[in-house]
Amino acid sequence: MLPQENRLRQDRDFKRVHRQGRFAGFGFLSLKKVPNQLPDSRLAFLVGLKVSKKAVLRNQVKRRLREATRKHLRELKSGFDVVVFVRPEIAEKSYQDIEECLMRLFAKAQLIKSNNGEKSENY
Repeated sequence: MLPQENRLRQDRDFKRVHRQGRFAGFGFLSLKKVPNQLPDSRLAFLVGLKVSKKAVLRNQVKRRLREATRKHLRELKSGFDVVVFVRPEIAEKSYQDIEECLMRLFAKAQLIKSNNGEKSENY
């Protein structure tokens, strides 16, 4: 489970990310991100009914995404609100495939810290 400070919860924050967010996509995942003024990045995962009509499967996908993110949280830049969107083909993917695709998506969106730990301002 993601730590409390890394969870995006408020409706107004979701709306801000949707309105102002920059888009990136890779494989069966896509995201929108917007800078925030907080010391940590906050994330949310949206898994719609198109993935599965069964809540059990949608929740399983969200748990896998949260765990993959939690494992790599130290590698992510701070100061962003991120909403990850899921495409239906994720339902057949293994945890390893999900983790790899998520990390490639974060890299494409320039959310991974550079080797020296500096935060890049261009996103």
